[in-house]
Amino acid sequence: MSVNGPLLRDHCDLRSVATSPLLSVYSEDLGRQVGWNTVFLAQYVGPLLIYLVFYLRLASVYDDATKRRRHQVVDLACFCHSLHYMKHLLETLFVHSVSDGCTPLGSLLKVCAFYWGFTCWLGYYINHPLYTPPYYSGKQVIPSLVCFLICECGNLCINISLARHKQTRNELTHPTSTSNPFTWLFTLVHCPQYTYEIGAWLALSIMTQTVPVAVFAGLLTVQMLLWARRRQGRYLRKVKNARRFWRTAVIPFLF
Repeated sequence: MSVNGPLLRDHCDLRSVATSPLLSVYSEDLGRQVGWNTVFLAQYVGPLLIYLVFYLRLASVYDDATKRRRHQVVDLACFCHSLHYMKHLLETLFVHSVSDGCTPLGSLLKVCAFYWGFTCWLGYYINHPLYTPPYYSGKQVIPSLVCFLICECGNLCINISLARHKQTRNELTHPTSTSNPFTWLFTLVHCPQYTYEIGAWLALSIMTQTVPVAVFAGLLTVQMLLWARRRQGRYLRKVKNARRFWRTAVIPFLF
């Protein structure tokens, strides 16, 4: 085994690994580690609480003299943002099977800096007393809100379907659609959970018509496209029923 060889599991019997005298096992100090469950909880709890600080318009955030009555879209944006992260928190606790492994502390800091930092940026602008509502008002807000709620429901259904698929220990087959219409996207893309996640953030950016949300949605879209392509590659290498010429990674018929 080379120095850059595969890592061993946290709990491993060396006798089951070192089956040959030519095999070498190297040790390496990985530094401070944190569990994945901690990473996901910090990733979602932070934005949920930070956004509410701006929504409540505390005196230390905005000048009291500039306080005005909130536009309805500001209340809807807070509802959507809170719903999104509360859903992710509940999924982390009750749906996903979080790995027992660990990740470097630096990864946790990077994730928190990204999500918490962008939440401060978009929360400040959306909840600012001088915030300007979307140009087309209700004609722009209502369809975006409906699209957001559909994507959130779809993402939840896909995550539940993936969790059940793993619980059956049937990882060698591609998840298939069920009677639930939200799962029918499995027939077109390999990673519909990312499709719905991207759709939700794009809908929120249109609903609020703010640059910070659009930038955040764009960066998340790029990242999820990369994740989807990697997962698609694993499906195509290991799963027989994953090969369908019309099935793309995340955007039907395109990507």
